Amino acid sequence: MNQLERIQRSLTKKSVSHFEIGDTVRVHVKVVEGEKERIQVYEGTVIARKGSLNTEMFTVRKLSYGVGVERIFPVHSPIVAKIDVVRQGRVRRAKLYYLRGKKGKFAKVEEREFVGGGESKPATPPTASEAAAVTA
Repeated sequence: MNQLERIQRSLTKKSVSHFEIGDTVRVHVKVVEGEKERIQVYEGTVIARKGSLNTEMFTVRKLSYGVGVERIFPVHSPIVAKIDVVRQGRVRRAKLYYLRGKKGKFAKVEEREFVGGGESKPATPPTASEAAAVTA
């Protein structure tokens, strides 16, 4: 590991919530207005993610009064206070730029079933008693 990688690893946040492309997220952003600082929530669908280590960024798209608004956030930035996953989306693309041309119901992303822990059981053949119960 060279010196640049050590610096990049030191600038990353220790705890970042796990989210993927297509998820609907609620991003809590720190906004400075004069001398006051407050948290503003930005909710939308994650349509892109790029970069690595401390340069990773994600794009969130939402509809505001019928107009599509996109905002790019650095994952490890101090202005991003928290990222909450509202719902998980089921997509088959790495970038969802096609949502820019869609409106209304067609701009929705199908919801993914939540699988706790990410572990799945291996498929086992049914026993003789189970097979008999199915055919009966």
